[in-house]
Parts: sequence; C-alpha cells; structure tokens
Amino acid sequence: MSEHLRRRTRPLIGAALLAALAWWYPVEAFTDAFVSLDGRTLFAASAIGLVTTVLCAARWILVARGVGLHLPWVRAVGDYYRAILLNAVLPSGILGDVHRALGHGRYAGDLPRGVRAVVLERAAGQVVLAATGAILLFTLPAALLGPGLLTVAASLALPALVAAAVGAGLLFTRRHHTRRRHALAAAIADARAGLFTATTGPGVLVSSVAALAGHVTLFLVAAHATGVTAPLSTLVPLAVSALVAMSVPAGIGGWGPREAVAALTFGTAGLGSATGLTVSVLYGLLALVAALPGVVVLLWRLRPVEHVQIPGEGLGQGRQQVTPLVRRGARR
Repeated sequence: MSEHLRRRTRPLIGAALLAALAWWYPVEAFTDAFVSLDGRTLFAASAIGLVTTVLCAARWILVARGVGLHLPWVRAVGDYYRAILLNAVLPSGILGDVHRALGHGRYAGDLPRGVRAVVLERAAGQVVLAATGAILLFTLPAALLGPGLLTVAASLALPALVAAAVGAGLLFTRRHHTRRRHALAAAIADARAGLFTATTGPGVLVSSVAALAGHVTLFLVAAHATGVTAPLSTLVPLAVSALVAMSVPAGIGGWGPREAVAALTFGTAGLGSATGLTVSVLYGLLALVAALPGVVVLLWRLRPVEHVQIPGEGLGQGRQQVTPLVRRGARR
C-alpha cells in the first residue's frame, strides 16, 4: 500500500468506527455528552488545558534548547496551542505538529533541526503514554489484555512512523554518502542532546508525566460530568487506555479509536459501554474547548504584514521594511 493511500485510509478508519458506534448505540449516548456541558466543566477544561499546554511547551523548550535552538516561552506556548487545535480538527492528528516544526525551524534558522526537535518531543510524550498504558493495562479486566496490548503497540506507531520518515529523508535525499552520514550523525547527536542528558532528560520525563496527568484529569472531569461515580482506581486505567487509543494514527483528530476503546473498556469494567462512549465524546468536546486559544494564535499569526516606507536619498530610492511588530522570522 502506498504512503498516499495510507494517509487517505487512516481518517476513514476513524470515520467508520464513529459510524459503527452511531449505528449500534442510541443517539442519547452522543447527545448526553452535549447535555453534560456546563459552565464549571468548561472552565475546568480551559484551566486544565492551559496547564497541560504549558507543560508540553516546557518539554518542547527543553528539547529545542538541548539541540541548540532558540525558543522563547511565549512563542512555544502559542505555537503549541495552535498545533493542538489543528491536530484536533484535521485528519491524522499530527498536521498541527508538522506546522509547528516547520514554523520553528524557519524561525530558528535551522529547518532540519527544528523538525527533529518536534519529532523528539512528540516521541518522548508518546513513549511515556505507551509505557504508562502498558503498566496500567494489567489492572484492567483480563478480557481486555489482548486488545490492550495491541492498542499500546499501535500507539507507538506514530513516533515510529515519524522517525522513520525523518530517517528516510536523511538517508535518501542526499546525493553523497558523506552527507548522508553527517545527517544521520546529526540526528543521533540531537536525540542524545535533546532527551538523554542530565539537563534535558529529567525535565522531559517529568513534564511528560505531568502533561499525561493533565490529560487523565480532563478525562476524569468528563466522567464526573456524566455522572460516573466509580473510584479512581477503576477510572484512571480506563482513561489511560482511551488516551492510548486516541494516539493511534487512525482517526480524525483522535476521534474514532478513542470512542471505540472507551465503550469496550467501560463495558468490560461493568460501567456500561454506552456510558464509556458518552464520557469519551464529552472528553473530545472538552479537549476541543481547551484548544480554543489556538484560534487566537492562528488569527494573530495570519495578520497582514504591514510595510513602512523608509525614505532614500532621492525619488524612488526608498525601500520597504516590515515593522518590528509583525516580523515573523526575527528572534524575540
């Protein structure tokens, strides 16, 4: 199967899962998620989203600065909000990160290293999520062990695919063997500097675990809003399993696999599969609410560029210069 066909097929899998769930479950399993939205839940989603986004941006800053790139806090948080928004509304769930990687690479003046920094940052979070899922998997009912292991393995496909694509680009887009070798050496060196030094490693790990805790908390908020009263020892593994499914590179902004797995795990845990579907749908809505500041960032970055005419010595000798407020490539 060609890569072009795979890119088109993955969103269709998520759409097919949602269609199957809509056909199998009553419409109330979906509408109850909208009914559960209230002011306190929306405020909690926005606050949790802010904390989680700042933690993810901190992880990105650590990796970027570890590989030698300049990345201010304001830009990192803004770009991460925009990436989360684009990931939530566009197919495949990574297009926002692609945009973030290219934008930072151009901003920092080193496009390949900017892309590698985002790949490493996303891979770190994905590995922590998959490892947590694998650990908590054994607290789920025995009937979910096989499907759970498959879901955890599939969730690792995203960083593996991205890393493979970057590696292939490094190996096959260069004409000379020496350049290929230097490019591969640079990628390995960036991985060590961005993830495995005494300066970056602990911070990346702590921020990844804390960001995951934020996502789990948002899922618990969704469960509470829908009336689920199960203890945390039951809900946390269910939340992590849904998040692992959400990270599988098949779906539309995470929708589809997350709802299917939530319905399966909640049903097996005795909480009702329709309840799991409602909680997952509400989580998706709250995650979208948490990403809404990305709209402001997106509109701000799309402002028209203002030009100022700088007079020269004679007629027609003036030149145009972009005002400092709207320079996109300059360092802050």
